[in-house]
Amino acid sequence: MDELVRQMYSSGGFTAKKVGIAANILENMIKDRDCVRFLSFPACIIATGSRGIIRDMVKQKMFDVIITTCGTLDHDIARANREYYHGSFYHDDAKLHQEGINRLGNILIPNESYGIVLEGIMQSVLKELWDSERKEWTVHELIWEFGKRMDNEESIIYWAQKNGIPILVPGITDGAFGSQLWMFYQEHRDFKIDVFKDEQILADIVFSSKKTGALMIGGGISKHHTIWWNQFKDGLDYVVYITTAQEFDGSLSGAKINEAISWGKVKEDAKHATVEGDATVILPLLFGAALGRL
Repeated sequence: MDELVRQMYSSGGFTAKKVGIAANILENMIKDRDCVRFLSFPACIIATGSRGIIRDMVKQKMFDVIITTCGTLDHDIARANREYYHGSFYHDDAKLHQEGINRLGNILIPNESYGIVLEGIMQSVLKELWDSERKEWTVHELIWEFGKRMDNEESIIYWAQKNGIPILVPGITDGAFGSQLWMFYQEHRDFKIDVFKDEQILADIVFSSKKTGALMIGGGISKHHTIWWNQFKDGLDYVVYITTAQEFDGSLSGAKINEAISWGKVKEDAKHATVEGDATVILPLLFGAALGRL
């Protein structure tokens, strides 16, 4: 894979050259001992085979901090316990709804593989944590507790807790994991989530770092939270951004990395690349190249 990516760089041309440049930046970022490395991504790719690549990146400690969305926890826990299925973008969605099957792109997720299994697992773990007498948690601590109890090497959160890598989820209530926390709160009013302590973790990491770098997959809150916090140390030193969004509408997801330079979220002299394309195609190429070089 590394040789293929090197040839893509040498041959030039459009996205192929960008993949080669991105691989070089990732290599330098990971090898830089002074660099704190951020990995951000949205939940949707955790429903795909790309979950295995994210898991291996975490397992091999390629990154020090993860910033993601609530659905990542949903899909990681669900897929560690139940099956998802291949489907099509062109299913009859009304019929799928009648059959209790949810469609995520061309992936099919039966109710029993998602909400039902999550409720059973989460309410049991939350009750166990409640009985331990501790009533207040940060998000990343709570995620680590679930990772410990999963004891499943296929899981991202299992490896995150095992390697001491904090997973920060700024939108923790925007998904099934967050909804289950809310449901537990209905009968346990002293149960508290302290999101400010998670932000303090980010502040401590950023303010104490000599350099920072990020691989950002997709946009939205996970991308923004990564670049937002890094503006407080004068910006990221290394950045690779994979996106399918376009910038003509002014969206953050479509914004190329050079726009973030104007905000001070990326340094003026940072090594950076924006690679336009589907992460389920681009990410295996970059990960394969990284494995060959490290």
